[in-house]
Amino acid sequence: MKKNLDWENIGFAYRPTDSRFVSMYTDGKWDEGAMIADPNVTISESSGVFQYAQTCFEGMKAYTTEDGHTVIFRPDLNAERMMTSCERLCLPVYPKEKFVDAVVRTVRANLDWVPPYGSGASLYIRPFMIGYSPVLGVSAAKDAMFRVFVSPVGPYFKGGIRPLKLKVSEYDRAAPRGTGDVKAGLNYAMSLHAIEQAHHESYDENMYLDSATRTKVEETGGANFLFVTRDGTVVTPKSPTILPSITRRSLMVVAKDYLGLKCEEREVPFAELPEMAECGLCGTAAVISPVGSVVDGDRTYTFDTSADNMGPTVRKLYETLTGIQMGRIPAPEGWICRVD
Repeated sequence: MKKNLDWENIGFAYRPTDSRFVSMYTDGKWDEGAMIADPNVTISESSGVFQYAQTCFEGMKAYTTEDGHTVIFRPDLNAERMMTSCERLCLPVYPKEKFVDAVVRTVRANLDWVPPYGSGASLYIRPFMIGYSPVLGVSAAKDAMFRVFVSPVGPYFKGGIRPLKLKVSEYDRAAPRGTGDVKAGLNYAMSLHAIEQAHHESYDENMYLDSATRTKVEETGGANFLFVTRDGTVVTPKSPTILPSITRRSLMVVAKDYLGLKCEEREVPFAELPEMAECGLCGTAAVISPVGSVVDGDRTYTFDTSADNMGPTVRKLYETLTGIQMGRIPAPEGWICRVD
């Protein structure tokens, strides 16, 4: 029995559900893990996560498909990305198969919280890991905790699909050869001041440029960029400090294999913005959100949003990928993990 919620107006915010998964790493090995009811975590004040930000996380969604099944979109790629994050942050790697199993178990234990088909909502899934044993000197915690919780959510940006207004940030998102390509909590902490400032100035998000030269487009605080050139080529920025978005990678497959479009993953000089007809932000939370304008000082760059608040190509990409996720369009092999 589905929970009695106003599914179409729940917003994008944490709402605790019935169960979550937890597994502990002690004495050099992971335990079997278990489903628990308690959403609270009690650990030492000197835990590695508190002292030296030793934490990483993932994000994905579960959906109710058109034929009534509950599915998760490409959790195996989230598992692989978390493995990379753990290695970079000196956290113990949680095995891929166990990761996917933990995600499936958590969704299955909270099926009543999965929004119904057609509501525009989904079940957000948040796996994360922390170093929890006490540290004082600068060192990695020896013990770790892996958890998965879920929360029903609506659209990431208030007002649903609408053209976003971005500013070119004066701050850098990630250092060259730093942690920009892993999903470390510290990357997001540094972006909080910048996003608060952008919101105060009536912008929806920031566009970050590469920190080495500040001449190339990288990403926003929480999403990758996708551009469409005036000749219809789909372009995404390539950089060693960009987080490898699973949604962005999926959209590029959709663009090439489903829509027959020319695709390029390459460096995107900021100077090319006037040549871009469309722009979108892609990530788990929003799938793809249209960008209407980017402001850099006294200059504004605008993009086509004529197809019902999206550019025509961005809309096709959005409708095709969400169609795959919702079961309206056949998915490539391995993309859909069925829960029920």
